[in-house]
Amino acid sequence: MSERRVLAIDAGQSGIKVRATAASGEDLLFPGIRTGEPLLPQLAAVVAETAARTGSPADIVVAGISGLTDANADADADAMLALTAAQGVRGVVLAHDSTTSFLGALGDRRGAVIAAGTGVVTLAVGAETTARVDGWGWIMGDAGSGYWIGREALDAVMRAYDGRGPTTELTATVSDRWPDLSQAYMSLQADPDRVRVVASFAAVVARAAVAGDTVAQDISVRAAHELAQSVRAAIAQVRTDEETFPVCAIGGVFGSIPLLEAFTADLHTGDASVRLVDPVGVGIDGVVALADLGTSHPLAAVTHRAGDIR
Repeated sequence: MSERRVLAIDAGQSGIKVRATAASGEDLLFPGIRTGEPLLPQLAAVVAETAARTGSPADIVVAGISGLTDANADADADAMLALTAAQGVRGVVLAHDSTTSFLGALGDRRGAVIAAGTGVVTLAVGAETTARVDGWGWIMGDAGSGYWIGREALDAVMRAYDGRGPTTELTATVSDRWPDLSQAYMSLQADPDRVRVVASFAAVVARAAVAGDTVAQDISVRAAHELAQSVRAAIAQVRTDEETFPVCAIGGVFGSIPLLEAFTADLHTGDASVRLVDPVGVGIDGVVALADLGTSHPLAAVTHRAGDIR
């Protein structure tokens, strides 16, 4: 890392992690993105507060942001630069968090990273191009994600309740939350935090699968297949040769041993040149690396830059 003072922001809905490369000490934590409010003023406030807390203003601000798209104002690096110029910032780089997750997990080499938590997104990087697969949200996509798994669990519980499906240990945990299962759907639909609530049952599925519940095991295997399909689809769009293609699987969903085992087996089936590897770092490491990403790198095409990054 150069003499520049880089402020790295890993911004998600559950929390924001900040690392000031010119300051000593641990990363700073802030509350997550408030999705009902403009994003850039929130990030600018984080920049200002970090400078106040560390005594170290930033020259360059780099941010990996959950849900960032080219089509909205949140991707306007010039606007972010204008909001932070008074803090001494002279350059800004913004990117979707799939980009920074990739850099954190694999660095600047070819490969694919699938990040599966409440949602899921896969990013593959080849010699010249990149491909993003899924990450389309809980209504239209996120196959194999924590939400997807939780939704499948609730479906299985209600099938068992109706006599349309096999009994499952998952029923006990769902009944603990909603003792009257006939009214559970009404309570869930009225809950403003319903996406997180549904996704929370992914952990229940993981435990039940380890305990031998066949319904939970089936959900885990099907989720693993969805995740492996996303990786294969992303790799197919960028791959130009048969060189071994490293894949990193990150995020809470892969904390399920049955799911991870099924994912690994599914991923390796029929293609010995795809290899699951351990990540070299985490998301905030990838945000820091964003500051030094060369303009000729394939990932540079999916970043948003303003000002002087040198």
